[in-house]
Amino acid sequence: MTDKPLTGKIALVAGATRGAGRAIAVELGAAGATVYVTGRTTRELVSEVGRHAETIEETAELVTRAGGEGIAVPTDHLEVERVRALVDRIDREQGRLDVLVNDVWGGNKFLDFDTPVWELDLERGLRMLELGVKTHLITSSVALPLLVRRPGGLVVEVTDGTAESNRTPRENFYYDLAKNAPIRMAYLLAEELKRVGGTAVGITPGFLRSEEMLDGFGVTEANWRDGIKIHRHFALSETPVYVGRGVAALVADPDRERWAGRTLSSGQLAKEYGVTDVDGSRPDMWGYLAAEAASSGTEVPMDGYR
Repeated sequence: MTDKPLTGKIALVAGATRGAGRAIAVELGAAGATVYVTGRTTRELVSEVGRHAETIEETAELVTRAGGEGIAVPTDHLEVERVRALVDRIDREQGRLDVLVNDVWGGNKFLDFDTPVWELDLERGLRMLELGVKTHLITSSVALPLLVRRPGGLVVEVTDGTAESNRTPRENFYYDLAKNAPIRMAYLLAEELKRVGGTAVGITPGFLRSEEMLDGFGVTEANWRDGIKIHRHFALSETPVYVGRGVAALVADPDRERWAGRTLSSGQLAKEYGVTDVDGSRPDMWGYLAAEAASSGTEVPMDGYR
């Protein structure tokens, strides 16, 4: 790879306000791409997520500072006309779209643990599906005509969990549906895009030390290891930069079609492309959980998974 292998490439990261979406946008910028970043939280307006500290304007500035060009476009991806206006703008300004990253989420506040579906609030569950599934469907439907105009387009569906790990029930009925849907979307889109020289993959981070997760554990990036006292798996957690670097390497890979339809973890991307987290480590949370599940209840040493 050259220093700027994505120079001239145009990317849309839908859901780039914080977390994995922000990091993916920044790392695409660091590789030279022009990145349109979207979300609902701006310096003037805060979304229902309720976090005012992270904004799409800041994400765009980070992309530009990293070496690309960041362009912030406030967008609610549940509003079809807003998404059409976004894609029309990209077409008008760039005439192409090479990479679509579907990372829209915002449903954590509706996640109720250890509650059977018949006791879950239906409206909360449906809102989770709107945010995590309907947004991806709308964005793909509207953006793909521009992406397929040139061969080589790539769709990245961001989710939580690998296809293997998500075969077992997740924390909540609606969350399970919301996080399995992008895995299937990546598979189906890959099947359709191969007809026009494009592809799609699913991507999952591991135990992500996002801004929201750090706050939830009551730690900062500087003292994150204190969170291991709360949850031992936090020892294998990773910064958002890790999955961002992996996605940027994937986008720059001329042979990325070999991953078509698969869902890859940040740990798998790191091993394949030689990237590391900011501390030089290569956490493999999903690999560890698979080993733990196969151990019949025996605690697996974490050595070799970081």
